[in-house]
Amino acid sequence: MFYEPSSASWRVGAESPYRVPVQYAMGEMTQTLRARGQDPVMALWGPKDGAWQRIDASAATEAAPAPAPEPPPASPAQPSKLIERLTDRRHQVLLAALNRAGLYDLAPDDEAAVRAVVDQLDETTVRRVAHWLALAAD
Repeated sequence: MFYEPSSASWRVGAESPYRVPVQYAMGEMTQTLRARGQDPVMALWGPKDGAWQRIDASAATEAAPAPAPEPPPASPAQPSKLIERLTDRRHQVLLAALNRAGLYDLAPDDEAAVRAVVDQLDETTVRRVAHWLALAAD
C-alpha cells in the first residue's frame, strides 16, 4: 500500500498471492513517485505463520529484481498465464515498432526472428530495441 499525502489515505499498489509481481509493482511505483518529486511511503503486508503481518518495505524493494525482471519459470505455484502475457506483451511491442519502421507484411522467417528476440530478451531490452526502431523510422 502507498500513502497519498494529498488525500491522507492509503492506496493499494499491488495485490497478488505471488511475491515477484508485488515486488516489481512496488519498484515501479517507487520510481514513478520519485520521478514526480514525491517521497514514497509504503506498507507491505504478507502472510507469516498463518496470519498477516507488516513486512519492512525497504528490505522488500531492495531485494526486488532489476526494473523489469524476467518472470520465473512456470511452476505449479506460479501460473504460466503470467509468463504468456508478458511474452505476448513483448511481442506486441516489437511488432508495433516494426510497423512504425515501415515493415507491415512480415514473412514467416521474419516472424520466427521476432519470436526468437522476444523469447531471448527481457521486456526492458525489447522496449529499448523498439525505441531504436522508432527513432530509425523518423
